[in-house]
Amino acid sequence: MTEIRPYERKVNYYETDKMGIVHHSNYIRFFEETRVHYLAEMGMPFENIEAEGVLMPVLSVECSYKHPLVFGEPFQSSIRVTKFNGTTLHLAYRIISLKTGELCAEGSSAHCFTDMDMKPIRTKTKFPHIYNIFNELTKTTSEE
Repeated sequence: MTEIRPYERKVNYYETDKMGIVHHSNYIRFFEETRVHYLAEMGMPFENIEAEGVLMPVLSVECSYKHPLVFGEPFQSSIRVTKFNGTTLHLAYRIISLKTGELCAEGSSAHCFTDMDMKPIRTKTKFPHIYNIFNELTKTTSEE
């Protein structure tokens, strides 16, 4: 499997609040952007997954804020699979300032795999190629 590059970009002005720092709600958006980037890097873009009739709704999300990002500040967001059983997927995120090297936020999200009617599916039996990718990534990220 090819190496997955971290997601990188700069903070946009509209993402900041009156204090000049990134509004707390935007870190959850950064997690989602990272997840979309991650899936594309794995060769499984969201649009391909959904075209097969699979959805990945969010079950939960958490974020712990460590150091604020500001307008124009470049950051990097990384992701790793922490748990996968074929029906649910748990991910961990870390957002680092590329300017200071400081940890700005870390968090997690949990997802399930469903069909288009939002009924849970077992990827191992119905979509083995999707299962195999996440299963392999679970092994890879647990060895780091």
